[in-house]
Amino acid sequence: MPATRTSTLIRGGRVIDPANSVDAVLDLCITDGRVVALGAAPEGFTPDITIDAVDHVVCPGLIDICARLREPGQEQKATIESESLAAASGGITTLCCPPDTNPIIDTPAVTEFIRLRAEAAGHARIVTLGALTQALAGEHLSEMAALRQAGCVGVSNALQPMINPLVQRRALEYAATFDLTVFLYPNDHWLANNGCAHEGKVATRLGLRGIPEAAETAAVARDLALIEQTGVRAHFCRLTTGRAVRMLARAQFDGAPVTADVAMPYLYLTEMDISDFDTDCHLIPPLRTLEDRQQLRDALQQGTITAVCSDHQPHEADAKLGPFPATEPGISGLDSLLSLGLRLVDENALELPDLIQRLTTGPADILGLPYGNLGIGMTADVCIFDPADSWQLDNTTMRSHGHNTPFAGWEIPGRVTHTLLAGKLVYTLK
Repeated sequence: MPATRTSTLIRGGRVIDPANSVDAVLDLCITDGRVVALGAAPEGFTPDITIDAVDHVVCPGLIDICARLREPGQEQKATIESESLAAASGGITTLCCPPDTNPIIDTPAVTEFIRLRAEAAGHARIVTLGALTQALAGEHLSEMAALRQAGCVGVSNALQPMINPLVQRRALEYAATFDLTVFLYPNDHWLANNGCAHEGKVATRLGLRGIPEAAETAAVARDLALIEQTGVRAHFCRLTTGRAVRMLARAQFDGAPVTADVAMPYLYLTEMDISDFDTDCHLIPPLRTLEDRQQLRDALQQGTITAVCSDHQPHEADAKLGPFPATEPGISGLDSLLSLGLRLVDENALELPDLIQRLTTGPADILGLPYGNLGIGMTADVCIFDPADSWQLDNTTMRSHGHNTPFAGWEIPGRVTHTLLAGKLVYTLK
């Protein structure tokens, strides 16, 4: 007996689909998890569900290129169930998990575990990065072929250093043979010297060990040289300095196969935000200068940086209690990713279609995923939000188990009303 077909009509919304250069008030028709029409419904289309999207924006489901979900290994902080629900409430339908879980994603078994847990939760799709080296120790290459076969969309050594540049070169060469994208965190371990803040006047005044700009720029220079040598496709994760951005722009101009992203906090916060030892502003890499922040915004606007992520790192309350250097770095960012992006639009730092591009097709292209667009026949991952609505970010409105955010108390624009994953309604604003 054939399976029952299900259809959804999203009516009267402003459809913004940068991948297909669409920005118009249109109906969106979905059948069996795929887009079947934009505009006039196809003959015989009878929706089972109709969603009124008048005065709302309808766009592809957002893709977060970096979200730590804490499972497996740190379930006291969060779980795949809780964080994928937080993602859905923020219009995010696809999450990319870095390899520094516990156990580390250096075997197909861990990748399979995460996939099954995500499917059981049913709120969002989760893809994984495999470890570049065994146990992320930076010494012996991982089984990259097996990781790719298991579904890993790229490889990375996360924040862990390589034992030496020769091992890194061999790892990049090996990844290139399997056409794998290498995700690089540009941070020279020795120059960073276990610092916790940007090396400058603020860190000096507060007595905090600084991380110099050179920790990032020296790593970018080394990595660009190795990328040119090996021909590997590479992505720079979480750039924070204007000088690194300029180096990246020059490499792109010269034809190097490199991309980059920026995390949302670095588009708003600077080293000045740690002045009262606010541990919610303890991030690695650290918050940089006002000039760096402006250059990151400019690079985002110009297209040098093609993706914005949350760099989601939920923590239990105790992790942020104590002296600044002793606390755990990172913020909980899934709930606020879209709304903080819309605030950039309100500040004229970015146009709305460009923002949606940086949150959908931009990360999809980096990850090599067939999502982030609403073309006919594509998977119907959809985010619907009310751009005129606003809400306050606090413990009562955050769905993530981690409430560690420096944006608590902010009134931010845009409220997600519906999220669809492969045509299935996974979140509705109550």
